[in-house]
Amino acid sequence: MKSLLPALVSNAVFLGSLLVSAGTARYWPAWVYLGVGLLMSVLTRLVLRRDPGLEQERARPGPGAKDWDKRLLGLGLLLTVAMLVVAGLDAGRFHLPPRLTWPWALAGLLLSLAGMGIFLFALRENRFFSAVVRIQLERGHAVCSTGPYRVVRHPGNAGMILGTLGLPLLLLSAWSAIPALLSVALMVVRTRREDAALEAELEGYRDYQRATRHRLVPGLW
Repeated sequence: MKSLLPALVSNAVFLGSLLVSAGTARYWPAWVYLGVGLLMSVLTRLVLRRDPGLEQERARPGPGAKDWDKRLLGLGLLLTVAMLVVAGLDAGRFHLPPRLTWPWALAGLLLSLAGMGIFLFALRENRFFSAVVRIQLERGHAVCSTGPYRVVRHPGNAGMILGTLGLPLLLLSAWSAIPALLSVALMVVRTRREDAALEAELEGYRDYQRATRHRLVPGLW
């Protein structure tokens, strides 16, 4: 429970952002979103329990995190909160057009779960999957080229992007797609910068780039 506490707090904050902006607890997509968030939190803890070193790194990253990554992560958090507030105001309070119905929510749920699965697969496969971009010299940082890393170089980011694209549908809010797409653009920028940092500083990464040519989308980028 202690290791789950930060995730529980963040889920509570995100739920509060939705319900307060919606002005009602009857905005049912908010509770589905909470369920997805809690499921993600529990499954993440189960994956991390297999590797105490990675669990420690995810909870308290070591030294050398890139300053630009800290700034991008902070901006990403703000965009996430903005997306939730817009969704609550749109679908929960003012019911702005275009109106989305429950089949859209189902599609969004499936996208979010697919993104979650890809992210967790990457987390399970890569023992150096830190929460920040840094070269983990004290942990013997090495390239991961197995599992989903055979397909794209940043499958964790690909999973997060897919899940983010599903959220406006899940929350029945077309207008929340604006901050969601900005968040996706930010993750693309972060992926490019992370790839460049690993290329410059991580031994063997250039060979991996030649073997696995695409960053996020097979056959595209």
